[in-house]
Amino acid sequence: MDGSPSPASPAGLSAYVAVSQLLGLTLLAATGAWLGRYRGGVAWQSPLQFNTHPLCMVLGMVFLQGDALLVYRVFRNEARRSTKALHALLHGLALLIALVGLVAVFESHRAKGISNMYSLHSWCGMAAFVLYLLQWLLGCGFFLVPGASFSLRSRYKPHHIFFGIALFAFSIATCLLGITEMLLFNIRDSYSHFVPEGVLANVLGLLLVAFGLVVGYVLTRDDWKRAPLAEEMALSMDFKTLTEGESPGGSQ
Repeated sequence: MDGSPSPASPAGLSAYVAVSQLLGLTLLAATGAWLGRYRGGVAWQSPLQFNTHPLCMVLGMVFLQGDALLVYRVFRNEARRSTKALHALLHGLALLIALVGLVAVFESHRAKGISNMYSLHSWCGMAAFVLYLLQWLLGCGFFLVPGASFSLRSRYKPHHIFFGIALFAFSIATCLLGITEMLLFNIRDSYSHFVPEGVLANVLGLLLVAFGLVVGYVLTRDDWKRAPLAEEMALSMDFKTLTEGESPGGSQ
């Protein structure tokens, strides 16, 4: 580094990122309050094991997935390889937590004699997890593991970005289905009377939507995209030369 000051973040970006984190933490707090106050809390080897499922899914498939998507907007002046590693690490952690949530719901259903994979929520949830895992594996294979050529990475990158945002939205929609399903199973008769549990769960749903909208807005602002650093441009040209056999000044 030449010691020159790092470029400042674009106007408004820090505020939107801060709002997203405030919404995300409030979302987690609301989830914990719902499960603790009205569903008895969370425990693993007990009748409360099921409650691990919504907590893990909100934490992993929504909050951590959203933060992983924001990495390239927040860490604008860090080395790109470090940013890639953090992006992959957060997604991997989200997958691991979501896997715990899946194990919890299957074991809970087995212990209570409840059927699996019959509802729209369960179908969407399994599809979201499998596609998310595939997205993570492909991303690691193309962008972290050496071997993929410059042109192959360039062709895949737009698909990776699109499906990353699409899966984030799909995960939120699946959580909304899950909240509705839990309410109908547990307070079907009183839900229409605006009981406190129903109101809190509805607020939780609104927080999910708000978090998704703020994160989506940050991700889709073209002027907030991370600009390549000067040294990254040089490394990119060197990588293209090595993998494609072209000179830095050759045609693309």
